[in-house]
Amino acid sequence: MSANFVALAYLAAAVLFILALKGLSSPVSARRGNLFGMVGMTIAVLITLTVTHNWLYVVLAIAAGGSVGALVARRIQMTAMPELVAAMHSLVGLAAVLIAMAAFNNPVAYGIGETLHASNRIELFIGTFVGAITFTGSIIAFGKLSGKLGSRPLRFAGQHWFNLLLGALMVAFGVAFFLTQSWTPFLIMTVIAMVLGVLLIMPIGGADMPVVVSMLNSYSGWAAAGIGFTLNNNMLIIAGSLVGSSGAILSYIMCKAMNRSFFNVILGGFGGETIADAAGDTAQKIYRSGSADDAAFLMGNADSVIIVPGYGLAVARAQHAINEMSKILNEKGVKVRYAIHPVAGRMPGHMNVLLAEAEVPYEQVVEMDEINNEFADTDVVLVIGANDVVNPSAKNDKSSPIYGMPILDAYKARTVLVVKRSMATGYAGLDNELFYLDKTMMVFGDAKKVVEDVIKALA
Repeated sequence: MSANFVALAYLAAAVLFILALKGLSSPVSARRGNLFGMVGMTIAVLITLTVTHNWLYVVLAIAAGGSVGALVARRIQMTAMPELVAAMHSLVGLAAVLIAMAAFNNPVAYGIGETLHASNRIELFIGTFVGAITFTGSIIAFGKLSGKLGSRPLRFAGQHWFNLLLGALMVAFGVAFFLTQSWTPFLIMTVIAMVLGVLLIMPIGGADMPVVVSMLNSYSGWAAAGIGFTLNNNMLIIAGSLVGSSGAILSYIMCKAMNRSFFNVILGGFGGETIADAAGDTAQKIYRSGSADDAAFLMGNADSVIIVPGYGLAVARAQHAINEMSKILNEKGVKVRYAIHPVAGRMPGHMNVLLAEAEVPYEQVVEMDEINNEFADTDVVLVIGANDVVNPSAKNDKSSPIYGMPILDAYKARTVLVVKRSMATGYAGLDNELFYLDKTMMVFGDAKKVVEDVIKALA
């Protein structure tokens, strides 16, 4: 196959990837965006098969990986989607490291030449250390998101100075690799980068994990792009750059949504200054509780209802029930909308995906900036499974770790209903003063069961 045809096919795949990203910018066009992405990837893979001399091994690897991926995709629950995404990022990082090692071991086979030029060594260095940090960092993110490592930040004295020292050593061994082209400094550099990936993510608290997932997505893209330069593969460069830049932009948007800087998140300051006696304080505070029947009466007699979904909705798998409840309220003449905070859930767009799965009409799903001004004129707000994104402490408590973080102004509504299993704190470990307002009524129980009981009461 001619080089011109390969270049043209890769260009077509790149255009499809760009169209995929554009499509994913809106729920209305997301399905089409996914289709563009799949077609583009199919073209890229098929063209790559035509230019490789070991296509049989590639096909076998694709078949094995594809089978595992299909099995996991069919079995995974929507609640486990954030940790699945983190796990996928770790594999991308590991792939970048392994490709770099293979290219360093046999540069001729990868079309580099008999010797590594200065530019090749720099590209290998960047691709390897970014991939290694992505690999181990994503594993830690997976552990935190799945609950295996807990959501609290894990720290030790002088951790930032130690990380700085490791970073300097990694660069030093990278320079040694550049000068000597030896395996020893290359491997030491890789190991240090893997350790650094662990130490960078461990001190980051649970409330920052959506940003971490987005950041690691960006890292995986840059790792792929770096290796693409080494292999002189334009498709890998373009695809990696698209993933890296889009992930970086999303990380910036989410940091802005939390009123925090990117470097502040990476340094792991958020989530550590939690209220030590939050559980004890909660026991001393007075709150009002009610039943599903009470909630049904309040919403059924309201003119407008705003639903604020959170991770608890995903855990209970209550998205279909909440959509059914919304339909009944609509039939009664109640205006229902869903308010989405940029960092609700445990990964970017988590709530949007859940609601789309339940076929909630797109026009009912509204982002924070568009709906915040309407809470004051809303009769009832139903907070279901959310905690930190509606915490008024972010606005009025300067001592709170989340002070300054933009929130959904649920506290401004005439009545607030909160569905929770208990009065336990949220993922960030912070108590929520919204729960103790006179206008707030707590409805305790599994989110799905509570909503189903509300549906029965409304019928």
